[in-house]
Amino acid sequence: MQSLFRYFNSIHPLSKAAETAITTISSVVQVQKNKDLQAIGHTCKTIYFLKSGLARIYYFKESTDITESFSFENSLVVRYESLFTSKPSKKGIQVLEDAELIAIKSTALFKLYDTHPDIERLFRKVFEAALVEQISRIESLQFHTAEERYAALLKEAPDVIKRVPLKFIASYLGITAVSLSRIRAQK
Repeated sequence: MQSLFRYFNSIHPLSKAAETAITTISSVVQVQKNKDLQAIGHTCKTIYFLKSGLARIYYFKESTDITESFSFENSLVVRYESLFTSKPSKKGIQVLEDAELIAIKSTALFKLYDTHPDIERLFRKVFEAALVEQISRIESLQFHTAEERYAALLKEAPDVIKRVPLKFIASYLGITAVSLSRIRAQK
């Protein structure tokens, strides 16, 4: 739990009582490589912290597998739209490497807001950052070239090429695998 609280405290400090409260509603989960953490059609009721491993959020458009995002160690992976609407998600979460995660039950977490204002403030900041990240992702697709998106991905996650299959990187960038190969050859 120490890595989880280091992550949280880097966003907003928590009291020891808040940490204890979060610990009581959390559990450690192990997921094997290439398995779904949450399948498409699942209603998200859990916030996951990735202690080790790598995950992606994906969906299918017609029969094409599209990667929306990657999550690396010491980050959260959540289907926010399903979490807040309580509706099944059209997207899934797949683990790309053997992973250890901390699962936080969202219903129990939201109840803690009333007794722990520092938890509420922390998650407000977490959710605001997720919104900004999603807007940045959309703007990247709208305003940047594939080459610029690839360079930004490498800057943000330098070892992504070693850890993620190229077909997932290409779909994340919104290009074909052939186009990604051409971009990589130019570097």
